[in-house]
Amino acid sequence: MLLSWKFWLLGLFGFAAGGIIAAGIFAFLAVIGVFPRLMGKTRTKKHILLYETLIVLGGAFGNVFDLYEFSIPAGQFFGQALMAVFGVSVGIFVGCLVMSLAETLNAFPVIIRRIHLAVGLQYIVFAVAAGKFVGSMIYFWNGIGSK
Repeated sequence: MLLSWKFWLLGLFGFAAGGIIAAGIFAFLAVIGVFPRLMGKTRTKKHILLYETLIVLGGAFGNVFDLYEFSIPAGQFFGQALMAVFGVSVGIFVGCLVMSLAETLNAFPVIIRRIHLAVGLQYIVFAVAAGKFVGSMIYFWNGIGSK
């Protein structure tokens, strides 16, 4: 059965939008230094092509696992071992991400000195927090998350 052109167009737009979002996330992770820092700390810079391949495959498989549901029999040894490997991998990734973000925060005092911001920092922090609060309230009051 041939599907309508609207179905194919919607699929194309969805695929393109997902690719753009994934590229943005990976670019963000590269900019804050997760991948270069990991290569530097483990002294494995010579395997950069392997890193790039695994990053792309991880993103692709992550999207597939997000879109489709796979049941893993948790009672069996294989399921438990797979979940343990997944948990350790996610923990390592989150730890690397947190450390990279912490190093990025060390740049704030340098930026503040360079732009000569002696007073008013508390207003900038308050404005960011208030914007986050208002955005969250609009999100939840309009029921955007429940649709």
